[in-house]
Amino acid sequence: MNWRRWTVPGGLALVLAVVNAGIISRERLVREGETVLLELAPVDPRSLMQGDYMALAFALAHEVPSSGDDRHADGYLILQRDAERRATFVRVQPAAQPRAGDELALRYRVRGGRVRLVSNAWFFSEGQAERYQPARWGEMRVGDDGEALLVALRDENLKTL
Repeated sequence: MNWRRWTVPGGLALVLAVVNAGIISRERLVREGETVLLELAPVDPRSLMQGDYMALAFALAHEVPSSGDDRHADGYLILQRDAERRATFVRVQPAAQPRAGDELALRYRVRGGRVRLVSNAWFFSEGQAERYQPARWGEMRVGDDGEALLVALRDENLKTL
């Protein structure tokens, strides 16, 4: 009977530990990840602003070759950065390694025939749509394992919006 008394608190503690580990991992990525800028691809202007988010697409997503069975294809874009940290495509490979010292791996996923790099939306406060309309670059923090987080949007002059 005593084990029942500890089941709910123990389960809650486990859930909180897992959630907090995920948060700590993402905070570490934002703090320690490599900065890379990905050019945004044009998005249908009729769906660009929908409420409190902006639909995003990245130009580098077009570099991922189409495969016969792309329902659950995953891989890594290998990138190089210029002096302003803008990414250029080098190659696609199935793992984050091997790569040269100046190359960066960015994980991608293909779901439903669409390539996903990090996120396909940028959320912002209500009434802030005009602030983000000039966005032309997505600023990411990328870990050594290829995982990335979108942390900011930048305009054509690379100024943070």
